[in-house]
Amino acid sequence: MKIDRIETSGLVVLFVGVALLAFTFFSAYGFLVGKLNIIASADLIQFFGTALAPLVEAAIRILYLAIMGWISSILTIRGVQLLKKEKEAIPAAVTPVVKAEKKPEASPQPKPEAKQKPQVKEVGEPAKTEEAEKKLDIEETTEIVEMASAE
Repeated sequence: MKIDRIETSGLVVLFVGVALLAFTFFSAYGFLVGKLNIIASADLIQFFGTALAPLVEAAIRILYLAIMGWISSILTIRGVQLLKKEKEAIPAAVTPVVKAEKKPEASPQPKPEAKQKPQVKEVGEPAKTEEAEKKLDIEETTEIVEMASAE
């Protein structure tokens, strides 16, 4: 069985990521198990002066561990993605090519046009514009409403 370059690089990246994750967790464990100094003092200024140095040191260590954990998890994810891509690429190459069936083209159907109102023109009546028709419709509607309210 031949191992190609992509699979080899995927395995290397995966193991480096896992090793860095393990180192990060062991470092964090050592940091947590370490000696804790709880400082008590009556003077507030002296208390903050002596407490600030360990807090800064702890913040630096926490940031270091967080960045290491983030980078190692990214490496691990990339290694897994490389291995998945390699495994998925093998079956894809074996799959037979299927030709698409050509369907006869359907003739375009004419779209139904919107029906327009027949315009009735009486002799001697001027041509109605759209604005005049809207005014007439509004007047007819108000007459119907007035008649309904009168009853």
